Amino acid sequence: MKDITKKYTNGEVTIVWKPNVCIHSEVCFHGLPEVFNPHTKPWINAEGATTERIINQVKQCPSGALTYYLNSEVAAEGGVAPDIEAESIVEPLPNGPLLVYGNIVVKDADGKETRKNKVTAFCRCGASSNKPYCDGTHVKINFRDKPES
Repeated sequence: MKDITKKYTNGEVTIVWKPNVCIHSEVCFHGLPEVFNPHTKPWINAEGATTERIINQVKQCPSGALTYYLNSEVAAEGGVAPDIEAESIVEPLPNGPLLVYGNIVVKDADGKETRKNKVTAFCRCGASSNKPYCDGTHVKINFRDKPES
């Protein structure tokens, strides 16, 4: 998968978008539609809001596909933009699956690899008929993180 990085600026802040990392949670779109609008081209309008509002919204991105840097800080560092790397996030849901956000490769017992690039839900209860993935069985068996006392 090609590592694509796109940049959009309003002169003060540069929004960096890595589409291969995006999990399409729509947090950006719902939080600041005047900047992030998937129905227009380009879908990011860095002129659509103040720098402060853009920074606050970019910080809400759950996958790290959206990041930013301040242009004044880059200028102070000799004009070299930071190298942006996105991280995967792992979140256990209470009494439910283990969610992994971002780009991952799942290798099965036979060594076959499957690429996932959105949100992947892994079984924690052990009862899924689609292991290692969650199929919702945890609800049927009343799976709990901690036994009820």
